[in-house]
Amino acid sequence: MKNFYSPVHLLLFVFLLGALMVLIQLELLSYAFEKLGLPPELGLIVLFLSLFGSAINLPVTRIKSDVPVQELMPQAYWGLLRIPAQRFHNETLICINFGGCLIPVTLSVFLFSHSELDIFPALLGITIITIISYFFSRPIPRLGIAMPILVAPISAALVGLLISPEQSAPLAYISGTLGVLIGADLLRIKDISRLGTPFASIGGAGTFDGIFITGIVAALLA
Repeated sequence: MKNFYSPVHLLLFVFLLGALMVLIQLELLSYAFEKLGLPPELGLIVLFLSLFGSAINLPVTRIKSDVPVQELMPQAYWGLLRIPAQRFHNETLICINFGGCLIPVTLSVFLFSHSELDIFPALLGITIITIISYFFSRPIPRLGIAMPILVAPISAALVGLLISPEQSAPLAYISGTLGVLIGADLLRIKDISRLGTPFASIGGAGTFDGIFITGIVAALLA
C-alpha cells in the first residue's frame, strides 16, 4: 500500500500549520490593540519595536555580588553551538531592556493619558499586580528572576474587570506590565547580588514572553 503522507506532504502540512498559527497570533494581536484603543498602524509599530527592541539592553549601573569569583560553564544551544564561558568578577551589570521595559512603560503612559481611566484605579491595579508578581517571582542562580507566565496576565485581567469594567483593557495592560516590572524586577534588585550572574536586565524577559505577553493577554482577557 502506498503511503499517502510522504515527506513532501508532511513538510507542506507543517508549513501551513505554522502559517496558520502566525495568522492567528497576528489577528489576536490586532484585536488586543483594538481593545486598547490603538490605531492599527500604531499597534504594528509597537509590535515591531517590542520585537527588535528586546535585543537592546541599555546599561544603567553595576552592583557588587555576594557570590565568589567563578567560571561560568558553557551552555549548549540546539546541541551544536556552544556559548563561550564568561568569567564572573563579583559584580553584575544592570541594564534596561528597550523592548521589554521602555516600550511597555511608554505605551502604558500613552494609554493612561488617552483613556478615561482615573489615577486611583490605575495605582490600585498596579499595586495589586506588584504584590502578586513579587510573591510569585523567584530568583534563579546564574539566570535571573522568573515567575509563572500566566499568573500576571490572568491577575491583571481580573483586576481590570473588577476595578474598572468600563476601562478594563487599558487598566489590565497598565497594571499588568508596570506591576510585573516593579514587583518581579525592581523590587528584586536586592536578590541580583546573590544570583552570580554577570548581567541582569530589567524587562529582559523579552518580547513575546514576560512583559509583552502579560500586557497583551491581560488586554485580551479583560
